[in-house]
Amino acid sequence: MTEDGRRVLVQFKSESGEVTGTPFDIPIDITVDKLQLICNALLQKEETTPFSFFVNENEITDNLEKSIDSETAESLEKVLDIVYQPEAVFKVRAVTRCTSTIEGHAEAVISVAFSPDGRYLSSGSGDTTVRFWDVNTETPQYTCKAHRHWILFIAWSPDGRKLASGCKNGQICIWDPASGKQLGKTLTGHKQWITCLTWKPLHLDGECRNLVSSSKDGTVRIWDTSLSQCKLTLSGHTKSVSCVKWGGSDLLYTASQDRTIKVWRPNDVGSVCSFAILGILQRIVQFLWLLDC
Repeated sequence: MTEDGRRVLVQFKSESGEVTGTPFDIPIDITVDKLQLICNALLQKEETTPFSFFVNENEITDNLEKSIDSETAESLEKVLDIVYQPEAVFKVRAVTRCTSTIEGHAEAVISVAFSPDGRYLSSGSGDTTVRFWDVNTETPQYTCKAHRHWILFIAWSPDGRKLASGCKNGQICIWDPASGKQLGKTLTGHKQWITCLTWKPLHLDGECRNLVSSSKDGTVRIWDTSLSQCKLTLSGHTKSVSCVKWGGSDLLYTASQDRTIKVWRPNDVGSVCSFAILGILQRIVQFLWLLDC
């Protein structure tokens, strides 16, 4: 409050001119924060709403006294209108509700992947089937049956014309998303389950023929999906290979439970380098490989 204790009679009004409450007196040096409290109390808001306040079209930014002119300050016996305007408030609400549910699989869904254009979704399940879904209509397109065990990993080709699926018995199937039919023969060779599948980048393989797989058996295999043949087997890890990535510079990156990452040249059958990764860094490095794609 000012030293002389001056007070002023005010009337709150909305920006449309609607009167709120009755006139009452307040200290002339009242701050914006206190005006906020008074206004929310008069409006009986359940949630505190921020307001901007104006006197004679001048916004009150600090206190009331600094926002009124000398003529108004000299005639404090008159009722002073304070116009309030709600400020824009942008709130980000947490997602608390499921927007939709797509049903169809008879067992747990283990792997899902969107097509490159985002129009379709594929899923692999413990019921040994691969399903294609239309995302826009949320309807099933095809149910693909060829595997005899849980489908642990699925991967779309970069051009969206093929889908690879790998199961727990080490087999890989290639599917045509346009018809739901299997392309070529089932790819066999791994002695244990498939842990990861990755296609060769589109700019290096326009036909999307080459696929690389990693397995619990500790090996990595490169496949020609058009011929349904294994082109190359890479065996340098001593334990399960948990992840494989095909980089944009035509290098293969493999991570293993033996706590090492190996970098391979698939064309000349050579390991460029091998380095150890300790603890949780082995997991983190999987994401870092994307920088080379």
